[in-house]
Amino acid sequence: MNIYTKTILHIYESKITKKNMMNDHLEVDLKELRETFNSGKTKESSWRIKQLRGLLRILEDREDDISMALKQDLGKHHVEAYRDEIGTVVKSLNNALDNLKHWMAAKKTRLPIAAFPSSASLVPEPLGVVLIISSWNFPIGLSLEPLIGALAAGNAVILKPSELAPTCSSFLAETIRDYLDNSAIKVIEGGSDLGSTRVGRVVMSAAAQHLTPVTLELGGKCPAVVDSFSSSRENNITAKRIVWGKYGLCAGQACIGIDYVLTEKKYLPNLVESLKRYIKQCYGDDPNGSHSISKIVNKKHFSRLKSLLDEPMVKSSVVYGGVLDEESLFIEPTILVDPPLDSAIMTEEIFGPLLPIITLENIEDSINFIKARPNPLALYAFTENENLQKRLVSETSSGSLMFNDAILQYVVDALPFGGVGGSGFGRYHGKFSFDNFSHEKAVIMRGFLVDFWFRYPPWTTQKLQLLKAGLRYDYLGLVLIALGLKSKA
Repeated sequence: MNIYTKTILHIYESKITKKNMMNDHLEVDLKELRETFNSGKTKESSWRIKQLRGLLRILEDREDDISMALKQDLGKHHVEAYRDEIGTVVKSLNNALDNLKHWMAAKKTRLPIAAFPSSASLVPEPLGVVLIISSWNFPIGLSLEPLIGALAAGNAVILKPSELAPTCSSFLAETIRDYLDNSAIKVIEGGSDLGSTRVGRVVMSAAAQHLTPVTLELGGKCPAVVDSFSSSRENNITAKRIVWGKYGLCAGQACIGIDYVLTEKKYLPNLVESLKRYIKQCYGDDPNGSHSISKIVNKKHFSRLKSLLDEPMVKSSVVYGGVLDEESLFIEPTILVDPPLDSAIMTEEIFGPLLPIITLENIEDSINFIKARPNPLALYAFTENENLQKRLVSETSSGSLMFNDAILQYVVDALPFGGVGGSGFGRYHGKFSFDNFSHEKAVIMRGFLVDFWFRYPPWTTQKLQLLKAGLRYDYLGLVLIALGLKSKA
């Protein structure tokens, strides 16, 4: 079961929040948010731009405070904090500000000649009052990234940061109150952790009672298929990118991080040695003292990861690392080879710095291995084998598929981010965030110059034939039937 994941839920005009979020002032806040939205001011482009610029000022004015909060909650180095939670959000904000007017513009669409005279367009409109529930592993980035889309789309917003990152939660509550329009954007703190698939199902069930749309970004076990390359340079870069894609994002506590590796048995020794070398290159002989790898978020999650390693057949599969320090909530980057496939480490999302490597007789066997398991949020494949690449594209299903690198699809504004099946549904980032928090309304304008008589009763055989010809866009046939020169469409 996918346990430690991120959930984004957007709710409008719903009573769900009254039942599921404990806050004495929530009803008053909701009333104010609805009144603000109904006033129409959030729909104005000037208001949206002002809020997005306010978010940008938070990141620029308070960069050091954000880094300190992330260090306090997760032990993130300030460079990692900037890379993953400040710089990427600044990039997304600039993209939204540059493109907002284009996103908001009505999109004209073509109509058939039979509809003449008429015109049609698709007009994006905000959903209303929306709720964003973010996660603890990227508590700034995963709060602000969807917030950008919600505000760009013209919604009023309730943001619920994770209580497992309390310093970051308090920071968001303070700065959003000070920098943004508090009549339209509220931060609710506290409550229980809402990041699991189990709670996601509860939220969906509650949402269904009110016909409320939901977007869920969950996670799952993201595999990396590792083939052998002809040059040592490509093999080395592969190992380096795997180390980064596994351990480099919040110590493996990332929903799109590499969960496990699939490779051929004959490639295993070289791969393991390369991984060891680059772990040492990135984190030194004392990773805990390097301050370049995050800590485990709390003792509960530390104990969960420890229990994964403590299974006897799993512990014996450790070939590198395995050092745990509960006092500092540190777990050394760890490599395991062929732990039992029915062990918890291979059936549950790991969400930590433990990397199982599963060996196969043939790299093509990775396809059936992946297909036999729930759809991952991301699938990575390091290979130049074009046939294998094509098969992975056509025969597997995942939220995203990346060849010869990891994680980078998350930071590309032109690509949507989201899952499929058990890894979630819905998508966001860039224009996709705007679309996620919008309803695209169809608007049609008709004139009175032409009015086809055969659309109205009383019905005749000729009218039936005229309708058939018209709905097939057979305009010549329609004219001939109308003139009595043809009897059937």
